[in-house]
Amino acid sequence: MHSDTSDRPDHMPTAEPEPDELAAELEERILQIPTHLHRERLDRALVQLIPEFSRNHLKHLIEDGWVSSQSALAPITKVAYLVKAADTITVRLQPTAMSQAYVPQAMDLDIVYEDAHLRVIHKPVGLVVHPAPGNWSATLLNGLLALDPTCAQVPRAGIVHRLDKDTSGLMVVARTRACMDALVRMIAAREVHRDYLAISQRPWRGDLQREVELSIGRDPRQRLRMAVVDLERQPGKTAHTSLSCVDHNDNGCLVHCTLHTGRTHQIRVHMAAIGLPLLADGLYGGAGSPLIHRQALHAFRLGFTHPFTEESLEFEVPVPADMQGALDDMGLHYPLG
Repeated sequence: MHSDTSDRPDHMPTAEPEPDELAAELEERILQIPTHLHRERLDRALVQLIPEFSRNHLKHLIEDGWVSSQSALAPITKVAYLVKAADTITVRLQPTAMSQAYVPQAMDLDIVYEDAHLRVIHKPVGLVVHPAPGNWSATLLNGLLALDPTCAQVPRAGIVHRLDKDTSGLMVVARTRACMDALVRMIAAREVHRDYLAISQRPWRGDLQREVELSIGRDPRQRLRMAVVDLERQPGKTAHTSLSCVDHNDNGCLVHCTLHTGRTHQIRVHMAAIGLPLLADGLYGGAGSPLIHRQALHAFRLGFTHPFTEESLEFEVPVPADMQGALDDMGLHYPLG
């Protein structure tokens, strides 16, 4: 294991473009309305003529005055405007948040291991892994593109699995398409071993080892949550987590979790389902704590056989300071070494 200490440029803010510079960057599409779209609503016509953009995005372009027609004296701002066959429509395409998401953004990344094929990253709390609505920038993907421009040639910059924004710990990312394909196959075959440490504010009961095999799907009552589901009645996927109690007392427990599948929020859902919601995980019923302000979950160990060198690799990172503070406060101990 080693950390990369090479110098990397700090993120330098760039000046806002002048209006004429911005205008020069915009793409202009000039479209002629075909006969079969005569008297079609403008938004519906544009979806057919510019299919790479969503109807919602095109609707905003219309309402913001970026669409005009040869027969109109002013921009068309009504989505229900009825187009006419042979009319010429001009659309000035504004960049979408998604289209601007896959850009390099320099950031400090904790590189635990790297070679020509892959990297192992220690992801901090608060870093989103992949651009998505609400987080179109400053993600791990943006950092990887800045660290290594060749990652732009690899889908999702080589990201093959994810951690929640507020879960810390180890991730492996590919540097080449061949390595990405190999890692995806290995994860599907359960040949990449991922171990987590989790803290619950509730005491452990029963045997110190437990296998949780409960299917997980979208919570039908709250779409931001996942939930245990009955696959005969609800959509979802099978999920399997091995739990081992590391230490426990009346204040709670420290649990070693091993993933056998990789469902969204899997450990958080499984722990909550057996009455052990994670400390500070409000989404799944965990109690708040003045010492930790995110779910108490850390991907501390990652192991796999290198897909090209066939070397057996295993990496481990220590418990982060906020979780260690919570453990100390609760009188729980994690054996070192």
